[in-house]
Amino acid sequence: MKICVIPIDNRPVCYNLIEDIANIDKSIELYLPDRSLFGDLTKNADTEKILEWLKNLPQMDKMVISLDTIAYGGLIPSRRSPATFEEIKEKTKVLKEILISKKAEIHAFSSIMRISNNNVNQEEKEYWKDYGTKIFNYSFNLHKNGTTETDIPQEILEDYLNTRKRNFEINKLYLEWQKEGIFKTLIFSKDDCAEFGLNVKEAQELEKLGGFTKTGADEIPLSLFARAIDKKVKIAPIFIEDNQKHLISNYEDIPIEKSVLSQIELGGMEVTSEENADIVLIVNNFKNNQGEIVMKKPTEPFKGELKLPQKAYAIADVRFANGGDNEFVKELFKNDLNNDNFYGYSAWNTSANTLGSLLCALKVKFNAENYDKKAFTKLQLIRFLDDWAYQANVRQQIKSPAITDKMTDFENKLKSIFNTNFKTSYSFTWNRLFEIEVNIEFN
Repeated sequence: MKICVIPIDNRPVCYNLIEDIANIDKSIELYLPDRSLFGDLTKNADTEKILEWLKNLPQMDKMVISLDTIAYGGLIPSRRSPATFEEIKEKTKVLKEILISKKAEIHAFSSIMRISNNNVNQEEKEYWKDYGTKIFNYSFNLHKNGTTETDIPQEILEDYLNTRKRNFEINKLYLEWQKEGIFKTLIFSKDDCAEFGLNVKEAQELEKLGGFTKTGADEIPLSLFARAIDKKVKIAPIFIEDNQKHLISNYEDIPIEKSVLSQIELGGMEVTSEENADIVLIVNNFKNNQGEIVMKKPTEPFKGELKLPQKAYAIADVRFANGGDNEFVKELFKNDLNNDNFYGYSAWNTSANTLGSLLCALKVKFNAENYDKKAFTKLQLIRFLDDWAYQANVRQQIKSPAITDKMTDFENKLKSIFNTNFKTSYSFTWNRLFEIEVNIEFN
C-alpha cells in the first residue's frame, strides 16, 4: 500500500508516531513531506511547499490529509490565523484541484475550533491570557441557556466570534467537497470538549448537514491511517472498572465507553465478544473521575491483580489523562510483554489520543504483510518512556525542558522487560514540558 499523510504539525506524536507505526509493516510505503515544512508552537507550516510536494507525488493508493495544515498552517494556527474566509478558500481550492488529479482514496479531517477552559494563551490568541476562562463560560452559557451576558470587551468578543464563524464556514465548504465525492472519509474533530459550548453547537449543526464528528484531534490522522487499511480486526473492549464506563474523560464530551467504541469504528475495526475477538482491548478506566498528575487532579489508581487474557491483547491506560497509571504499569510489568500476544500500550494525553494511536498500531501489526518486530518493540519503548516514565514520573521532577539522568532507572527496567539493549536521546521540540521527543537506537 502506498499512502501519504499530511500531519497536523511537527510534534513527535503527530509526525514521528506515524512513521513509527508504519514501520511495523515493511510492505507499507509511507510518504511524508519533510518535517521542516510543518509548523510548531509559533511557526506556521509552509503550505505552498507542502502543496507543491503533494502535486509532485507519484500515484498513491491512499491519502490522509489534515485540512487545517493546508488551510491555516496547522491546528494551532487555525485558532490564531488572521486570514479571511476568501483567502483561505482560495488556498483550499488549490488543494482540491490537486486531490482530484491524484485519483486516490482520500481520508481527511478538519478541526472544530476548541475552547480551552483556562487563561493560558500558549496555543491561542494573545487575549486568551486575560479572557480565556470568560470566553469559555460565555460559550458554555450561550449554548446551554442562551445567556449572552458577559464583561468581555466587545472588540475581543467580536474577533473571537468572527474567527469561529470563518472556520465554521470553511468546514461547511469541505462538506460540499464530500458531496462531490472528493473524500472517502471526512471527519470533523471535537478538540478539548465540554458538555456545552459553541464548538459542541457547531458539531451538532455539521451533523445536521450530514457531517461526521468525532471527539479528539491529534490522533485522528492515525485513526484515518488505520481506516485506510482495507482489512478487518475484531476487537473486544474490556473495562477494568466495568461499572464506571459511563463516566466522561477530561477534555471530552462523551462517556469513556462511547469513546472506545467510536474509536474502534473510526479505525475500520469491528466490536465483538472476547470469545470471538482477534484482540482484547484492555481499558484501564477510572472511578469517579479521570485523574491528571500534572494538573494535580487525583483519582484512585489501579488496585488488585492484573489478569491478562490468553489471546492477543493491547492496553489503553486512561485512568489518568496525559500519563500512565504507575500502579497499573507495576502490575503489567509482572507479565511477559516480549511475546506475540502483546499488541501495545498507550497512555498518551487524552483518552481519544490514547485510543486512536493504540488501535492504529495494533491494526497495522495484526495485518502486517511483512512484520518488523524490532520496529514494534521500538514503538513500545517510546510509548512507555514517554507516557509512563516521563509524563507520569519525571515530568513532575523537572522545572525546565531538560533531561539529565532521571530516565535511567526507567530505561533499565524496560531493557529487562523487552530483553533488549538500546541508547536514548531526548529533546523538547516545542521547548516546553508538555511533550518530549524520545529517540531510540538499538545497540
